[in-house]
Amino acid sequence: METTLFFFSHINMCESKEKTFFKLIHGSGKEETSKEAKIRAKEKRNRLSLLVQKPEFHEDTCSSRSGHLAKETRVSPEEAVKWGESFDKLLSHRDGLEAFTRFLKTEFSEENIEFWIACEDFKKSKGPQQIHLKAKAIYEKFIKTDAPKEVNLDFHTKEVITKSITQPTLHSFDAAQSRVYQLMEQDSYARFLKSDIYLDFIEGRPQRPTNLRRRSRSFTCNEFQDVQSDVAIWL
Repeated sequence: METTLFFFSHINMCESKEKTFFKLIHGSGKEETSKEAKIRAKEKRNRLSLLVQKPEFHEDTCSSRSGHLAKETRVSPEEAVKWGESFDKLLSHRDGLEAFTRFLKTEFSEENIEFWIACEDFKKSKGPQQIHLKAKAIYEKFIKTDAPKEVNLDFHTKEVITKSITQPTLHSFDAAQSRVYQLMEQDSYARFLKSDIYLDFIEGRPQRPTNLRRRSRSFTCNEFQDVQSDVAIWL
């Protein structure tokens, strides 16, 4: 009986020592992990500090800002002055077209220039399928009643387009495009030449941000599915 009690007592002591041993080992592991984490965090902070202090880091930041500024002032005053010579010269210049579009957005009439751009792209269509797809997209966006970017056209012009849209040709929108062009030339263009957007260009000032009260969805080739478009060169 005494031998049996001694045996079980010995087992309990061994288990207790074993548990104590594992607790010590486990606790040491936690402590070691905590120390390693602190060391790694400190190393990261040191590396970040060294990175910020490196001259090339600041050079990259400055060059990025300079690049943004250069993009804003890439048009010389001499070039901008030419935009005032005629509406054609304004629209034929990539930056002039962009500036005029930005101006029309401030007047909430950007649908006019977007329609004109769409027509220019449409006239480059190749093949009956492409002509049909692009014509339908233009009609849905700019011509039909309550279109999302409906342009201001007389009833007769809209009626002619509506009747011909099932079998469009490269000249289907000529009359409408000419009408919109005249509206912009006789009305919006004159105001553009007096606007701060244009005056900043001809006086060599950095372009100021334009505050808009609503967003405008610009015309892009995404309006057409499976259709190749050259509209990117106009924007």
